[in-house]
Amino acid sequence: MRRYGKNPDEDDIRVRPNRKGNRPRTHIRPKHEDASDGMVLTVDRGRLTVLVDDRIVMAMKARELGRKAAVVGDRVALVGDLSGKKDTLARIVRIEPRTSVLRRTADDDDPYERVVVANADQLAIVTALADPEPRPRLIDRCIVAAFDGGLKPILVLTKSDLASADKILETYSTLDVPYVVTSREEFTDGAELAQVHELLDGKITAFVGHSGVGKTTLVNALVPEDRRRSTGHVNAVTGRGRHTTTSALALPLEGSDSWVIDTPGVRSFGLHHVDPSRVIHAFPDLESGTEGCPRACSHDEPDCALDQWVTDGHADPARLYSLRRLLATRERRDGD
Repeated sequence: MRRYGKNPDEDDIRVRPNRKGNRPRTHIRPKHEDASDGMVLTVDRGRLTVLVDDRIVMAMKARELGRKAAVVGDRVALVGDLSGKKDTLARIVRIEPRTSVLRRTADDDDPYERVVVANADQLAIVTALADPEPRPRLIDRCIVAAFDGGLKPILVLTKSDLASADKILETYSTLDVPYVVTSREEFTDGAELAQVHELLDGKITAFVGHSGVGKTTLVNALVPEDRRRSTGHVNAVTGRGRHTTTSALALPLEGSDSWVIDTPGVRSFGLHHVDPSRVIHAFPDLESGTEGCPRACSHDEPDCALDQWVTDGHADPARLYSLRRLLATRERRDGD
């Protein structure tokens, strides 16, 4: 074997041709101005189901996007085979700016946030009034995540035939959160389902709730089975439909431009990523009173200007209590 010293004769060095061509690499990314627009319906192990016009297209993320991941609800740009035929695969080359983001962390000490849903207008927090018992702290956490991410929270209270909704509704009355109360016996009659439809009309709504509260039953009633099959994920390898509670899925409501995003059941909702200064934006009657607060005020300390703001009659004391309860939820465990 020929060995070269520090100063080899360049004429003796053999340069192998590049089998892929001799064009130098570039860091300039293509613009893909002719890419088609789509909406991500579900994500499964690196494969994304995307709605392009009226077609369901399987796609994967382009390498040029790096570590940036697309999630359910994302508006994306695609190139490649967009026919939607079996065994075809398009490429996502751009993720459009998001109008809202629902995030969560594993717990309050976990610095790694996970984006659950993008571009949703509302967050429907599904809670059973009994069996299982309601968890107000989890509801609080979901409301905080909604306010922080730019979503409007909605309360969907199920199983009212087992317990009264009065106590829960009184707790959240000062937040002006829209709500609907359903029962197991009467939900199938159509009147309560119509109320839910009214809240969802013209919106993209993400549904969240822990196991056993009736979230899946509600989504199944809203979206007929045949419509779920037409928009559900098709495994690119087996060709079989696949959707479990381990992945979020966007489903269109029949006869409208509304969408429901069914998310996996949650046991906890970490809020490590939440900046308390963003939560105050959901309380416009209190936000103006923060001008006199000290820098980096937590809004729950002796020098907070909100106390005087309420004393002067600019806002309801119950609203300040609700704000502080929500901000304090990061220091409480879900089961409290």
